Amino acid sequence: MIYVGIDLGGMSAKSGVFEDGRLIRKERVDTDPADGAEGVAEKIGALAKNVAAHAGLRFEDVQAIGIGSPGVIDSAAGVVAKWGNYNWRQVPLARMVADRTGKPVCLTNDANAAALGEAKFGAGANYKDCLLITLGTGVGGGIVLGGKLFEGYRSAGAEVGHMVIQTGGRRCGCGRRGCFEQYSSATALIRDTREAMESNRASLLWEIAGSLEKVDGSTAFKAARAGDETARRVVGDYIRYLAEGIANLVNIFRPQAVMLGGGVSNEGEALLVPLKEKVNERIYVGTEYAPLDILRAALGNDAGIYGAYAYALQRQTER
Repeated sequence: MIYVGIDLGGMSAKSGVFEDGRLIRKERVDTDPADGAEGVAEKIGALAKNVAAHAGLRFEDVQAIGIGSPGVIDSAAGVVAKWGNYNWRQVPLARMVADRTGKPVCLTNDANAAALGEAKFGAGANYKDCLLITLGTGVGGGIVLGGKLFEGYRSAGAEVGHMVIQTGGRRCGCGRRGCFEQYSSATALIRDTREAMESNRASLLWEIAGSLEKVDGSTAFKAARAGDETARRVVGDYIRYLAEGIANLVNIFRPQAVMLGGGVSNEGEALLVPLKEKVNERIYVGTEYAPLDILRAALGNDAGIYGAYAYALQRQTER
C-alpha cells in the first residue's frame, strides 16, 4: 500500500512517500503566492510523482495522495475555501492535483493533518483520544477522537487558538479580544518578554537577549533558570494562561493526552512539569478518574506529511 503525503506551506511544499505505513523518502519544493493556484497544483503533482520515483517506487502503484493545507478547508469537497496568505478563495485544490496525477486526492487543514500524524505515528500513538496544540506564531492544533480526526461542520472546527480565555483582553487578528493565542503563542511570549524588559532595565533578560529585537521564545525561560525574578514572572504568567486554555479543552473533550508542538515546547520539563500541575488543578472532577498525560510532540516538521498520509488512508478506507 503506497501513499503520498503533502504538507503545503507558505514557502514550500514537503512530501513523503509511504509504503505499508513506513516513510520511505521525503522531498520538498519551493512555493510562492505568485505561483497562483494552478502553479501550486502543478508543483504538488510533480512533487508527488518525483518522491515516489526517487524512492524507487512506481507512481502507478500509489493508492492516493493526502494534502494538508493552510486556510479554511472544505475537506469533503477538497476545496481551499479561504487562505489569506495566498489570497485563495474556493480553490478546488484536490481536483486540480488529481487532474495532474490521475490519483484520488484528499485535502484537510494543515494543523489537523499534523494532529493526526502525531496521533497515529508520534507522541499520541498509544492513545485513541488526544489533542495537539502548537505554540508558534499563533496557537493551532487538532483533535483526534476515537482514532479519527475531528474537523467539525464543513471542516471549520478545531480552531483552538481562538477560544477566549480573557474576556475583553488583547485584540486578536480574528477580531475578537482575549483569544488563547494572544496569551499562549510564542508571539505572545516574545511580546510579554519585551514588555518586561522595558519595565525593568536591570533584568537579566537584557544580558541574555542582547536587545529587544533578539528576544525569542526561549529568552524568558533561560533567564528564569538563571534566577531572574522578572523572567520568572513572565514564564509563570505564560504557563498559567496556557494551563487555562488547555484545561478548557480537556474539560470539553476529555482526551487521554495533550501533545505540545512548536518552538516553545522545546523547553521540555521546564514547561511541562509546572504546566501539568496547573492543568490538573483546573480539570473538572480532578484526574483520579480520568488522568491526563501532557507531553511533547515527537514528529517535528514531519508531522504534516505523516498526517496527510494518514488522512488519505482514513478517507480511502471509509469509501
